[in-house]
Amino acid sequence: MAGKLARTIELTTNIVIITVAVLLSIVLVNNYILHGGQPAAGAVDSPRTIPTGTKVSLQNVNWAANKRTLLMVLSDGCRFCTESADFYKKLVQERAKHSDVRIIAVLPQDAGTAQAYLNKLGVSVDEVRQSPLGVVGVRGTPTLILVDDKGLVTASWVGKLPSEKEVEVLKRFS
Repeated sequence: MAGKLARTIELTTNIVIITVAVLLSIVLVNNYILHGGQPAAGAVDSPRTIPTGTKVSLQNVNWAANKRTLLMVLSDGCRFCTESADFYKKLVQERAKHSDVRIIAVLPQDAGTAQAYLNKLGVSVDEVRQSPLGVVGVRGTPTLILVDDKGLVTASWVGKLPSEKEVEVLKRFS
């Protein structure tokens, strides 16, 4: 009797393991082979810009203090954020030429961890904020959001940007 119970448990366990393996294989094939390494459309990490004119809600930010504010929404675990570090350094250099632009880094990690990550990247910003991504209307990182003096989005860019999009962002500082 105990032997039959053991075989039943073993058979059930094997069926569950095989089912889970098949489901994981389907997800991997769908996300990484059929979609060229990019998440499927509609996935949580899919690129999605923030509509122009959207009001950004970030507590205790005085939007009127500057003509424009660039929010760099990053995460210390984001590979594309790290790979974009050279571009972020260019942004900081370009911003130095325009005193009417402020750069705020928004990360879901605590301020100390976020600052350490930015220091590791060699990216110096005006302010570092800890905030859940959803508070600023972002679903994935990296996301850049250009905001006017009323807190309204004037442009946004999502993901690791190709060189032509990097140029577009830099031109917005002029």
